[in-house]
Amino acid sequence: MTRSELIMKVYEELEGYTRKQTEIIVETFFDAIKSALMKGEKVELRGFGNFKVKTRKPRQARNPKTGEQVEVPPRRVIHFKPGRELKEALNSREM
Repeated sequence: MTRSELIMKVYEELEGYTRKQTEIIVETFFDAIKSALMKGEKVELRGFGNFKVKTRKPRQARNPKTGEQVEVPPRRVIHFKPGRELKEALNSREM
């Protein structure tokens, strides 16, 4: 599902809002999540899952083309852990 498809889905579910207002609502939601993650905060959406930022340690890697050792700097990555309700919903559906 793309961002525009998500906006259309929310627009269809909400009554009394224009498509532009719905787009602003969805964008504000994403901006709030992004802002919290950039501050290093955990984002918990009950029934859906948790987002949190983890820091990877610096490490030595190898360039597969040349075989040369490369220093990989520390970096922050986003970790998502699905909530119990989401896991149950995914596993209860027949494929």
